Amino acid sequence: MPLGLAALDELNAAFEALRSVLDGTDVAAIEAATHRIAAAASAVRAIGVWRSDPAVRDRLTALQPLIESARIRTNLLADHMNQRLAILAERGAENAPLVYGR
Repeated sequence: MPLGLAALDELNAAFEALRSVLDGTDVAAIEAATHRIAAAASAVRAIGVWRSDPAVRDRLTALQPLIESARIRTNLLADHMNQRLAILAERGAENAPLVYGR
């Protein structure tokens, strides 16, 4: 398997891992998955062959829906968390005594 395709396989696996951990609440796992994506994306960029190799370009094009899905999911979860924080700030800690109580 060419180096470019192997790098894209790792990028695919990294995005799958992110999608998987976004279903949970483990912040460390989410951060680790994010770092894995950054490393995989850097590897793909460093190869540079993706611009000229049709097989690599096709594989990258096939990855776009997965990448977009992870981006949308991340934005949705961030928006949900911001809404919850705004509600907490508006109504105070009496609505979350188990989390913020003494």
